[in-house]
Amino acid sequence: QVQLAESGGGSVQAGGSLRLSCSASGNTTCTFDMSWYRQVPGKDREFVSAIASGGTTRYADSVKGRFTISQDRAKNSASLQMNSLKPEDTAMYYCKADPVMFVDRGRRCYTYWGQGTQVTVSS
Repeated sequence: QVQLAESGGGSVQAGGSLRLSCSASGNTTCTFDMSWYRQVPGKDREFVSAIASGGTTRYADSVKGRFTISQDRAKNSASLQMNSLKPEDTAMYYCKADPVMFVDRGRRCYTYWGQGTQVTVSS
């Protein structure tokens, strides 16, 4: 009933920047915390950053000082500004929406994942 779609991925040289966006569509009244994960083929998906509905943010140590997460509640969207990109940032980046509550207005709230957007950083 709800879909997340990522965009903004692409190829960039080391030291460059990209801005990823995540937009939600569908019918839900649930409130979500938003987060970004990334995954390389053959490896586990790893946490990158998160922003709570109240505005608090978290970052993986590997991206602190380089990435910035933001959320637009009115537009049901989230973004990840990535600066000073490194080759090790190369991965498929996924957006995730985690509901704050289990139910809202009598209906179950679910966790949603986007399909991912590829980021490739060359040296």
